[in-house]
Amino acid sequence: MVYLDYSATTPVDKEVLNTFNKACEGFIGNPNSLHKLGHDAKKLIDDATKQIADILGVKEGEIIYTSGASESNNTAVKGICLKHQNRGKHIITTKLEHSSVIAPTSYLQSLGFDVDFVKINDDGLVDLDNLKELIREDTILVSIASVNSEVGVSQPINEIGKILRNYPKIFFHSDITQSIGKEVVDLSNVDLASFSAQKFYGIKGIGCLIKKEGINIEPLIHGGKSTTIYRSGTPATPLIASMSKALRLAYDNFSDRVNHVCELNDHLREELEKLDKVHINSTKNSVPHIVNFSVMNIKPETMQHALEEEEIYISTQTACSSGVGDGISQAVYAITKSSDYAAHSLRVSISHLTTKEEIDKFVEVLSKKLTELGELYGNNKD
Repeated sequence: MVYLDYSATTPVDKEVLNTFNKACEGFIGNPNSLHKLGHDAKKLIDDATKQIADILGVKEGEIIYTSGASESNNTAVKGICLKHQNRGKHIITTKLEHSSVIAPTSYLQSLGFDVDFVKINDDGLVDLDNLKELIREDTILVSIASVNSEVGVSQPINEIGKILRNYPKIFFHSDITQSIGKEVVDLSNVDLASFSAQKFYGIKGIGCLIKKEGINIEPLIHGGKSTTIYRSGTPATPLIASMSKALRLAYDNFSDRVNHVCELNDHLREELEKLDKVHINSTKNSVPHIVNFSVMNIKPETMQHALEEEEIYISTQTACSSGVGDGISQAVYAITKSSDYAAHSLRVSISHLTTKEEIDKFVEVLSKKLTELGELYGNNKD
């Protein structure tokens, strides 16, 4: 098997799973209980929270545990807008956002909020001049992901945050899900940040919303004591402990891991550029872990299933297609301005676990399938 879909989800690290199992077996108490078992569980959570805070450079009280990045994004977007709608109802975001940001903003539009999408330059970066032009007196939220999950473009989040500091009524949220373990994240100029453990070899079902001190939001879930007033429910002690472990491991040997991925990225791009009818959509500003490309005249799902027959697993990325056309990637279209590229995009995502042999196997099979499917479907149609 050749797994090249790490940006969709990652396999659980054995050390992380071991931490989870130990927490399940050894810390059975409800962290909100007043007896010793509850106290022990709470201390484990507190220790995990301190480690997460230290790694990310935030305060312990700024960490809200959630079920994952989708809940975190929803909590940030809805929570800010519903709490502060008396200050304004204008939101700025991009066409590069995950659906768990796009969908909440669409929902808020039904409640009378106004949403603008900032322009994206040819290199995939947010047009900072256009961002400034879009800011209005009633703007209350700007939400821009640090790394796009489809094309991998890394945005200058710190620079954007510094610009927004000149507008005290605006809150800045960033979905940093695709950044953890791939790049060093500076949250000093971000008000809220979302991520999920499953993207860095943690267990599915646990994530975080970083909410800076002094910022109030409307919770999505009410009722019941937890680690914070902003997200009710019994704290998931084993998941929290395991996420803390996964985050620490994500930055152990960070440079070696990234260097390995960079070498694989260079090799993969070189090989893809040799293939006819293949166009690389990822830009020079994309993280090396993600390579988005288009195979012309063959439907992405057809190619994906053809590769799957050889036990090679990659992604198609067509979930956010509103406003461009059915089955078209908004992210690819925003960068390439080509509906053809956007309709035929595929994503390979690699990690420190990926080998050169796996990349070579993928390219070999891709080349074979290009020939087979090209003959089957012809050269001018899907």
